[in-house]
Amino acid sequence: MEGFNYLAIFVAALVPIFIGFIWYNPKVFGTAWMREAEMTEAKMKSGNMLVIFVITLILSFILAFFVQTLTIHQTGAYSLMGGDPALAKPSYEAFMRDYRDAFRTFQHGALHGVLAGLFLFFPVIAINGLFERKSWKYILMNSGYWVISLAAMGAIVCGWR
Repeated sequence: MEGFNYLAIFVAALVPIFIGFIWYNPKVFGTAWMREAEMTEAKMKSGNMLVIFVITLILSFILAFFVQTLTIHQTGAYSLMGGDPALAKPSYEAFMRDYRDAFRTFQHGALHGVLAGLFLFFPVIAINGLFERKSWKYILMNSGYWVISLAAMGAIVCGWR
């Protein structure tokens, strides 16, 4: 583990925006989402879209950075030495020789993305949705979007070396 793959993180940060364009398109879930979110066309047109997309990209970059630590198990060993290879004990190098590429696949990253979506994002979205008195349809639409986005993000950051 030689640090982070910032190019993969940046590309993964684009995923929620790209999937959002498809997922929330009126021909997919957009119309149903607007109804369940009690969103109007006028409300959709209010707000500065440039600012919204820039902030979305920044937050997605932070999320992709975190997803990489969830999907790449070697990050745990790397963090034990504080990120400085000079502090590593001989056992670290032996471990990395044996396991440097273990579970570094697109499929494994996608699996961990799905798990994060189901066991981290879905509960948070559901809890908020319940207190906001949103429908289960709204909760499942938003949760599904994040499960798919996180699966794609996980695949990119884990499999891309």
